[in-house]
Amino acid sequence: FVLPGLAFAKSGPAVILAYLLAGLLVIPSLISQAELATAMPKTGGTYFFIDRSLGPLAGMLAGLANWFSISFKSAFALAGMGAFGILILPDITEFQMDMIAVFFCLIFTVINLISTKHAGRLQIWLVFILLAILAFFSLFGIHNIQLDHFKNFNPFGLKAVFATVGLIFVSYGGLTKAASVAEETRDPGRNIPLGMFFAYFLVGLFYIIIIAITVGVLPAAKLDNSLIPISLAAQNFMGIPGLIILSGAALIAFITTANAGILSASRAPMAMSTDNLLPSFFGRIHPRTRTPVNSILITSAFMISVILFLDLKDLVKTASTMMILLFISVNISVIIMRESKIHSYRPLFRSPFYPWIQIGAVIIYVFLIFEMGTVPLTITGGFLILGTLWYLFYARKRIRRRSALLHVVQRVTDRKIHRPTLENELKDILLERDAIVEDRFDSIINTCPIIDFPAPLSSREAFREISRKLSPIVGLNEVTIFDMFLEREEQSCTVIHPGLAIPHLLIQGEGSFHILLVRSQAGIDFPCVDHPVHAMFVLIGTLDERNFHLRALMAIAQIAHSSDFDQRWKDAGGEEELRHVLLLSRRSREGDNEEGKPEHRTSNENGPRRGE
Repeated sequence: FVLPGLAFAKSGPAVILAYLLAGLLVIPSLISQAELATAMPKTGGTYFFIDRSLGPLAGMLAGLANWFSISFKSAFALAGMGAFGILILPDITEFQMDMIAVFFCLIFTVINLISTKHAGRLQIWLVFILLAILAFFSLFGIHNIQLDHFKNFNPFGLKAVFATVGLIFVSYGGLTKAASVAEETRDPGRNIPLGMFFAYFLVGLFYIIIIAITVGVLPAAKLDNSLIPISLAAQNFMGIPGLIILSGAALIAFITTANAGILSASRAPMAMSTDNLLPSFFGRIHPRTRTPVNSILITSAFMISVILFLDLKDLVKTASTMMILLFISVNISVIIMRESKIHSYRPLFRSPFYPWIQIGAVIIYVFLIFEMGTVPLTITGGFLILGTLWYLFYARKRIRRRSALLHVVQRVTDRKIHRPTLENELKDILLERDAIVEDRFDSIINTCPIIDFPAPLSSREAFREISRKLSPIVGLNEVTIFDMFLEREEQSCTVIHPGLAIPHLLIQGEGSFHILLVRSQAGIDFPCVDHPVHAMFVLIGTLDERNFHLRALMAIAQIAHSSDFDQRWKDAGGEEELRHVLLLSRRSREGDNEEGKPEHRTSNENGPRRGE
């Protein structure tokens, strides 16, 4: 409702092409964001993805860029609300327009402080009203297009078109912001991508139709640099009622942008505070409303200062520049996460045409940044420098986690990462995302011993090492255990599937059950089969645990028969990743309902029970 007039001044009727190109260029970032959001549905969205993939410095810069760009865009929307005050009060002063913007900013702040649910409900109703008005405008406006308005379609050349694409890019930035509240969204694996893609097609369609109608019905002299271009276009073919209706639609658009901006932008500093990149003050959650109070208040204060003191035209360009930087980082993040081969990175949606669509997007985005002009580049450069200094002097000493980038380095240099913090964090995210309630089998796997044989060996050699490992655990002499394994193998071969063996022993006593995991990438030679064994699940327990013994066998069977188990087991980078292959596998668990979905249970109902 504001940018089309400014964009028309830069590219003429080719502004339609600029909006179309901007819509196409946002697709790689949309699908990359969808993949990351379904793999890591956490508060913070873009910040969280970039931090966990590229490291805390990149994450911090991304978080701040995300925070500022959305705040700039929202402040611009609020200032637009003030500008439309001219239609009611022709003599309104600039200070009065700013006060209108500040007033609405305070209203949206209160709404967001009350709860996300109230903010979301307001958004839904306003968006439906806005879409109805825009559909009405399109239906009547398309019959009033003057084709001669398109004769000199591209008067300033393709360079001007691409510069315009950079200017209006921020218009599409909001399409990916659903990821910022993924942790607060029900079934994020389904609803986040669905919402993003539906919004993209709907918004992109309306952008092209509305811009084409506006160019087609409004004389160039009126459209050039107008701050109310859509309203003037409606007035051109519907008179004063059209002006009033579309001005109301503009206000609704500004309201939804500003309200969603506070909702989305405030989540970035909250997430950064949780990760010790910002002081804990930003992460305070109100005990009753469960909203990030301080983060919302500071975001609102920043937006008010932008409204009162800054030139918003340059800041719109800066917001687009920062948005493009974020999109570059998001596309690189997908590449890093994929190439890290972390087993707990399991998105429910995967980007098609990987990695070419990400690489192509990064190249084009870099070109767009350098088309933005001196002022946005200078402001963005200063922001990057200040953000880096903050990280070096405040945040770096408080960070202990590892990023996926280090896992890529590990693969290239063959150096082992000794603190698998990212794998464990992603595992916990997946458990929450998929509503997996850990049962007794999972509890045993979390702490069971693991043997990873580096070279090929015979089954006797493997059983000798297994017996040595189990001896102190079960309280039996390792020679005794070794003899029991050999006797068991003589009775019947424990290789039940190509590449998989499940040796199991009964021992004296009661209330004892243990699992030992074995992986051999080179293979273990069992004389009873003609193929190597790469995975062994060793079970040893007392007679009273026979019921759980059967349940453990059923769990192992479900895991081993999954289509990708063999490859994941062989590719796992160490003990923790081997555990994650089992813990994150889809299988029936104790307490699941008939459809295999976990029932809602209290925490004290989920723990292991002796003798199950």
